[in-house]
Amino acid sequence: MSKEKAKIPRHVAIIMDGNGRWAVKQGLPRIKGHEAGAESVRAVVRACKKAGVEYLTLYAFSVENWIRPREEIGGLMQLLRLFLENNEHELHENNIRLRVIGRMKDLPKLIQRRLNKVIEATKDYKSGTLILALSYGGRAELVDAAKKIAKKAVEGKLNPDKISDKTISEHLYAPDVPDPDLMVRTSGEMRLSNFLLWQLSYAELYVTDVLWPDFREADLYKAIEVYEQRHRRFGDVQ
Repeated sequence: MSKEKAKIPRHVAIIMDGNGRWAVKQGLPRIKGHEAGAESVRAVVRACKKAGVEYLTLYAFSVENWIRPREEIGGLMQLLRLFLENNEHELHENNIRLRVIGRMKDLPKLIQRRLNKVIEATKDYKSGTLILALSYGGRAELVDAAKKIAKKAVEGKLNPDKISDKTISEHLYAPDVPDPDLMVRTSGEMRLSNFLLWQLSYAELYVTDVLWPDFREADLYKAIEVYEQRHRRFGDVQ
């Protein structure tokens, strides 16, 4: 892919699917799939910077994931902690900002502290933004936005008749972040899984059969090349 000629998406969102299936295929415990998937995260962060993608949002842990076995949840939280500890230096070296969307208060206190530390340390970086969706759900985000809007209406700070698309967007978890241009889903599943339901309204969708632990730079570049060939109409007929 020639990034000089390519129509690069400003914001790429990824549903990182297939860790468990990858582990089963290897005859390994599911947690090993999540461990292997961490290398894919590193590869994609680097690829986005090289390609000129400004925002990368990764669906790391959904609100529905809390119903998984306690041992798997504990392992995932441990992996998140280790990922932050082992990869914070790459964020600093590459001038990449870390942000989180979701109900962060649901996460273990230790994880919250670690996330907040890295978020604060990288908040002024300008070369790119890595957004982790943690304890995230698209419906939960809309519910939380509705609560904020309703509270303002009750307090007389907002006229209900003036509520618009813009009002809702302004009350989402990251209102300053542009909507994704490209959404990538690995492992071949054809669904959104409650991910960025509002923001993906006009995103281009790309699904690959590659399982997340096998996803590398070349796979991301292929998705961007497909995106480059799309004609985004946004409801128009052109």
